[in-house]
Amino acid sequence: MHRDSDRYKTFSRRSIILFGGKIFLLSGLASRMYYLQVVDGEKYKTLADENRISLKMLAPKRGRILDRFGRPMAVNQQNYRVLLIPENTKDIEFSLAQLGKIIPISKHDVQRTKHKIKRRRRFLPIILRENMEWNDIARIEVNAVELPGITIDASESRFYPNGIEAASVLGYVSSVSEKDLTGDPLLELPGFRIGKAGVEKVHELALRGKSGTSQVEVNAFGRVIRELEHREGLPGAEAWLAIDMELQKFVTKRLSDEAASAVVMDVHTGEVLTLASTPSFDPNAFSRGLSQSEWKALASNSLAPLNNKAISGQYSPGSTFKMVVALAALEKGVVTPKSQFFCTGELELGDSIFHCWKKTGHGTMDMMSAITQSCDVYFYEIAKRTGIDRISAMARRLGMGQILGIELTGERQGLIPTRAWKKKVKRVSWQQGETLLAGIGQGFILTTPLQLAVMTSRLVNGGKAVMPYLTRQIVPFEAAEPTSPEILEFETIGIHPPHLDLIVKAMAAVSNSPYGTAYRSRIKEPGFQLGGKTGTVQVRRISKAERETSIKKNKDREWHERDHALFVGFAPVKSPRYAVSVVIEHGGGGSSTAAPIAKDILLEVQHRDPSRGQAKAKAADRQAAPEIKKVIKE
Repeated sequence: MHRDSDRYKTFSRRSIILFGGKIFLLSGLASRMYYLQVVDGEKYKTLADENRISLKMLAPKRGRILDRFGRPMAVNQQNYRVLLIPENTKDIEFSLAQLGKIIPISKHDVQRTKHKIKRRRRFLPIILRENMEWNDIARIEVNAVELPGITIDASESRFYPNGIEAASVLGYVSSVSEKDLTGDPLLELPGFRIGKAGVEKVHELALRGKSGTSQVEVNAFGRVIRELEHREGLPGAEAWLAIDMELQKFVTKRLSDEAASAVVMDVHTGEVLTLASTPSFDPNAFSRGLSQSEWKALASNSLAPLNNKAISGQYSPGSTFKMVVALAALEKGVVTPKSQFFCTGELELGDSIFHCWKKTGHGTMDMMSAITQSCDVYFYEIAKRTGIDRISAMARRLGMGQILGIELTGERQGLIPTRAWKKKVKRVSWQQGETLLAGIGQGFILTTPLQLAVMTSRLVNGGKAVMPYLTRQIVPFEAAEPTSPEILEFETIGIHPPHLDLIVKAMAAVSNSPYGTAYRSRIKEPGFQLGGKTGTVQVRRISKAERETSIKKNKDREWHERDHALFVGFAPVKSPRYAVSVVIEHGGGGSSTAAPIAKDILLEVQHRDPSRGQAKAKAADRQAAPEIKKVIKE
């Protein structure tokens, strides 16, 4: 009995200890559960929600680009895409084969799609085609039953209604590259595109807008179950340009397929109405994504369609530079407007002979007649007396040899040489013969078509330092409508007014005097006459042997050996409002090739101006008045 009693006591003690241990453990577990569910409940609820809720960034609508009259130049359009959801089809190849009966599906497309499927979850869609035509989309929808896993999706993509005609101004948008990443999460969105050239690039941040968000519930595998909250982004601002899109179309068409450029600007405000460069490219191709063959064709084209020649093409200005030389000579006082020199057709300097374009010579020339007839010998003489440094200083005052700051990428500054420049860069001294070449706008001098338009504007607007610009206004999305553009005031460049008057009269004579080099390209309509200056630039040196025998005409030479053709002009003569510069690479003579194009452009821009239309009506009334009086008298 005694032993049984001891065993009972031992068993009871162990049971109590074991029971107590269980109570202790259960109490600890209860305490921990209380702590997790009550004390830290909000924390773990938040963590659970973060695992359950996914926040997606939504791309905003890109801001439109409009011309001066509100006509769209860059917009967003519906982008219909064909998607494949792998988990919705048992046979990928079958679905693609069925789709291939409706739209082209290459073997490469099939292999690329299979490769993507292996790398992604099967419920995630794969883009098969973008920017689909509506007819193809309709055919796919009609045959949807026979296309397991194939679905249609609608998004937005950039669209340029005017295609190649506005590419030199707008540039294009394209996919984000590694070097474009700046920390903005928007740039990492699949398929997001940014401005890579032109206005699209310069105003990228304003046009881009602010992203939106979509809060969705997902399961453990990342599949979207439902959308909890949707917030649209803030669309980008609208860019209103100074460009007249209809005039831009006209100019681009007039330049045809030449390697050429043209700039039209308001001589008083600096607004650039047209900035054309040909041949061009279709920016829509970049929006949809260029193929390797398309890119190769553009990059290897000898006429450089991707190069905006209006701002980055650098050319010797030729005789269009003679007004600069004339003003420098007048300012220095080495000549007067009445100073005369006799042109025999050539000028000797040491052992060298400098020829005039007119082999027989022009005879006695003063400044007015020398500009009108573009006498080279006259300008050799006054350039020699003026010196290269004074000529260069005048060129810079007229806008050459510098970045003008127009809102486009790729602008180049050209080259206006001085003695110091040559010593520093070429490490040799300046030669007087180089001054003579500068006197007719050749040698080291390089300018851009935009600079030539600015030069012309400053010559005819009374000597105001007008600067070119493209953007009239950036209008935020919230704004109801654009306000009136700011009227800019420009300082004077300090040229004696009588000297400028002489230049304007001489340029008017170039186009309206029978002796003028551009007389055949004059505007005959009353009140619409133009003034200007032709330029023909040699791209190769003419040998002595060629001069002694016969110099080949431009039409008989290889294209790359033909002269560049230039023309700068303004209109109307009596009250200048518009300036134009035209450069045709290897186009031949400035009077025969560039001047007729400039004439058509200046006539068109005046016809498009409502105030000029009223002037035309008044001029017609004045012309008809004598005839009306005669009828009444009879």
